[in-house]
Amino acid sequence: MTLTELKYIVAVARERHFGRAAEACFVSQPTLSVAIKKLEEELDVKLFERGASEVSVTPLGEEIVRQAQQVIEQAQSIREIAKRGKDPVSGPLRMGVIYTIGPYLLPDLVRSAIEHVPQMPLMIQENFTAKLLESLRTGELDCAIMAEPFPDTGMAVAPLYDEPFLAAVPRSHPLAARESVSAEELKTETMLLLGTGHCFRDHVLEVCPEYARFSSDAEGIRKSFEGSSLETIKYMVAAGMGVTVVPQLSLPAEPDRHVAYIPFTEPVPTRRVVLVWRRTFTRYEAIAALRNAIYACALPGVKRLTA
Repeated sequence: MTLTELKYIVAVARERHFGRAAEACFVSQPTLSVAIKKLEEELDVKLFERGASEVSVTPLGEEIVRQAQQVIEQAQSIREIAKRGKDPVSGPLRMGVIYTIGPYLLPDLVRSAIEHVPQMPLMIQENFTAKLLESLRTGELDCAIMAEPFPDTGMAVAPLYDEPFLAAVPRSHPLAARESVSAEELKTETMLLLGTGHCFRDHVLEVCPEYARFSSDAEGIRKSFEGSSLETIKYMVAAGMGVTVVPQLSLPAEPDRHVAYIPFTEPVPTRRVVLVWRRTFTRYEAIAALRNAIYACALPGVKRLTA
């Protein structure tokens, strides 16, 4: 049994496909298949059921794959401990970030990280919360920046900042001249939402819960529309198609000629942005350095959290 074979079975369990698993491991499919067959023969168990279009993991295979993930993570920890003895923040940090934070935080964060810890380049992946948590669990990522709430996975969590939401309306809209707006006043508007899978969609539905019924009701298409990104939705607002809710850091640096951004009345809806990592991750100094780099960013309009 080798670490390489364990990495192969973890990849197949994740991809549910031998070809995609081989690509992810940068080997040919025959090489991966032969290695897994050898491991199955050594253990005298069947790890996978080969179907016509998809590979499934046997019940015993699920247990073995979970153990293999732990072994791989522990092996990586040995390398990290060795690096830590030389320089705790030396080497890349694999960081994930959700789609509704990345575009607005990363430009400043990358510059800040280069300035403060140039020996720790950030390897960045944008994805949905569920995907980032899975990548953290399997050791593909070291840490991730996301918004609460999310399922309790036993991860370590450090708060970064509380970010208020604002209403975004076309400049020609009657609400555009207002200094503030309540969630109640948006009930009669056509609401533009992010697609399913974005946690910010859930945040908006918490602010305006009446729109939740439109997400699964075909007739509701008349009252709500979906976009693939916040920037796409902003263009839809500018075109007069409806209104939306956006996080503070997504506001443009210069006033928008076509979209007005209006603060909410008290209580102002917010989201808490946090840094998440595995409790077994040994480079805590790297996590601390990343937090410091985040705090060195401008972060206009948010409430920084240092607890």
